[in-house]
Amino acid sequence: MRSIVRLLAHRLLVAAVVLVGVSMLIFGIARVIPGDPARIALGPRASAEQVADLRAQMHLDEPIVVQYGHFVADLLRGDLGTSLYTNRPVTTDIAQFLPATLELVIVAGIMMIGIGLPLGMLAARYRGRFADHLIRLVSLLGVSAPSFVWAVILVLLFAYFLPLFPIAGRISDSYTVPTVTGFLLVDTLLAGNIRAFGNAAWHIVLPAFALALSGIGQAARLTRANMVETYDKPYIEMAQAYGFFPARIARIYAFKPSLIPSLTIIGLDFAAMLGSAFLVEAVFAWPGLSRYGVAVILRKDLNAIMGTVLIIALTFVIVNIIVDLLIAFLNPRIRHSTRSSA
Repeated sequence: MRSIVRLLAHRLLVAAVVLVGVSMLIFGIARVIPGDPARIALGPRASAEQVADLRAQMHLDEPIVVQYGHFVADLLRGDLGTSLYTNRPVTTDIAQFLPATLELVIVAGIMMIGIGLPLGMLAARYRGRFADHLIRLVSLLGVSAPSFVWAVILVLLFAYFLPLFPIAGRISDSYTVPTVTGFLLVDTLLAGNIRAFGNAAWHIVLPAFALALSGIGQAARLTRANMVETYDKPYIEMAQAYGFFPARIARIYAFKPSLIPSLTIIGLDFAAMLGSAFLVEAVFAWPGLSRYGVAVILRKDLNAIMGTVLIIALTFVIVNIIVDLLIAFLNPRIRHSTRSSA
């Protein structure tokens, strides 16, 4: 237990350094992008005095080091400033749009794990046979195109030619669901509205599957490769010699040792979905944080850009910490190495 605590403390320290580095990098990049945020926000008809007043309010007339100091001071108070795009506090915008993106990414992650890992197990168990070749081909197709390409293909196939799924939004306009958590699948269940839950689930299938396809292919390929290597271990041959059922050998003796390297990549793919969600949300008109991020970038809304990037970076770091802890829990050697190095 102490080794896990040490590992967690170390990962939290690294996470803090990473977040500081990300904030400095994005802050500098946002300031050197061509265009005056104050002029963009006020429009071409604003007077020079109005633009100058807004620049002073945003501290844009001060050196960049001083600007960053103001940003850090406000951030420590939990204040990310006001969005020039929505004229609302950035924290309010994030609280509104983040749950939609997290819900989409979580459902996509469940699809990635629930489909990719079993496909990899099946391909490894029947390696060299038709099922193995078919799964490898499907996996290769999944990783060969970015998520937004699959989003367009799925829209054309299952929303236009075969109108089986809705094409946009999180839920039909005919349903009114009180907001409790911001996660529609959860809020509909809390409201006891099963029809609304089914409608929200039907809306999320296509965008989540488009977002998960690349990760499904990656998880299947990696799981297969690791399990094929594990099948050559002596203890697998011994289990086969004892007459254990092939399904038991695949599920217990081959899959678990192969899960550790697969889990690392799955965690990275899960966190990377936040970045891939930008264009997927645009294709499906999904009202999430990624779509909001695209809008504020195009308008050079500095406060909103910083808030969006920091939230995505924080989520990425949290996912990586969780994956590290899961790997340490599954692999005792990591715990022992952490204890000996401490």
